[in-house]
Amino acid sequence: MTSLVSRPSIVHAFEQFREELDDYNDRRERLIKSSRDITNLSKKLIFLLHRTVTEDAIETDDRVLGLRAAARAKGKLAEIQSLFAALRGELAGDRFWHHQRNISPGVQEYIEALSFAHYLEHRTLITYDQVQSTLSDADGIPFFPLSLEDYLLGLADLTGELMRFAIAAISRRGGRQKASDVCSFVRACKADFEGLTPHFKELRKKQSVTAQSLEKIEDAAYAVVVRTSEYDMPPELLDDLVAQTLSRAADHNGFGEESRRKRPREFDYEMNDD
Repeated sequence: MTSLVSRPSIVHAFEQFREELDDYNDRRERLIKSSRDITNLSKKLIFLLHRTVTEDAIETDDRVLGLRAAARAKGKLAEIQSLFAALRGELAGDRFWHHQRNISPGVQEYIEALSFAHYLEHRTLITYDQVQSTLSDADGIPFFPLSLEDYLLGLADLTGELMRFAIAAISRRGGRQKASDVCSFVRACKADFEGLTPHFKELRKKQSVTAQSLEKIEDAAYAVVVRTSEYDMPPELLDDLVAQTLSRAADHNGFGEESRRKRPREFDYEMNDD
């Protein structure tokens, strides 16, 4: 008699377990898809920012250029933030910590794009509170808590975009100073992150990439300084000389063609920013 009574209760318990597992797995799949969508939009935003500063490179006022890039970024930032807002119910309470790894790639890519736009506008590093505020509603209530690890890893990825920004700017008028400023900024970021690497395993890996980015900026800046020291010219003429020299070197080495071939794989951005 006891076995007859207990059998339905056991079956019912296992049915509940199945429903909970199905609910967990379905939510996990939805979050992974949303994270991919956020990642793709963030990559498009980064490409948009690079394209803006390249197209408007004739503008010598960094503040004007930064404001223009930030203005063009607002639409895509709002679109990404709306995707985060839609995840609020999925990540309520303890669910966030159960599924934090599922949305982490999208959050980090978003922080990379957001921090790049912030740097172009303010020439400073975006703070943790500023990032969290963009992931909150109009009343300042967060959609979900921002983990310190995601914040730091997103900022670590920013150094790669700053390296591309510096290399692209160095051959244009006023670009040598921009590259020097970026170099100092990336060097300071690397030094600040170094003290946190014992606490975050992934940050230690990203530090090696940051070191490579810093080395590329330093090599480019050093080569330009050495070459321009051979000429006694006004800064404007030196900028033109550097641009012409780099242009001839790119044509001779096929650098431009190689860059175009590698760009889709390196950036994985969509050309269309609509």
